[in-house]
Amino acid sequence: MLSSPRHASSGDGVDDVDRLFRSYNEMLVRYLTRRLGDRDWAEEVAQETFVRALRQEGEIVNERAWLFTVANNLVRDEARKDSRRRRHLSLLYEEQKDAVVEPEPTSLERAQEAAMARRAIETLSERDRLALLMREEGLDYNEIAAALGLSVGSVGTTLSRARRRLVESYEAAQQERSRREGNAAS
Repeated sequence: MLSSPRHASSGDGVDDVDRLFRSYNEMLVRYLTRRLGDRDWAEEVAQETFVRALRQEGEIVNERAWLFTVANNLVRDEARKDSRRRRHLSLLYEEQKDAVVEPEPTSLERAQEAAMARRAIETLSERDRLALLMREEGLDYNEIAAALGLSVGSVGTTLSRARRRLVESYEAAQQERSRREGNAAS
């Protein structure tokens, strides 16, 4: 349980955040990397999450759920800003797209598999996607429920539905890829 850094005796708040960082940083960065697909961005969001913990007034009752909730909120806020930037940049992209040459991936098949898995995950609703990623990071049902604002009883159903939809989406992508490769070989 993290006590308020501002109300704790000198250094206690920093010690609490240091303990939080040592306990949860690796897990949080892994989760965010899976969610965002970008380790550098994941590390930045995790860092900001721990800065928020340092500034937090009051007591954090469920540390892991609090950290994941703050991280998800930071990602959501950044996504909103990014959406506005993308609209502006899409116009610039259209003007410059002929001049840009994409580098070849080192392993085309591996890149295709990763892209297919990522697309399958992205087809899930946000709640299903976040629940799966949190469970993958070892959060228990109570922590997932707290972070996503669900009842504990609905977490199992949410996870089961998310897994089923993920498998269906991935298998459909594999079939589509096989169909395209078959047509290209003809």
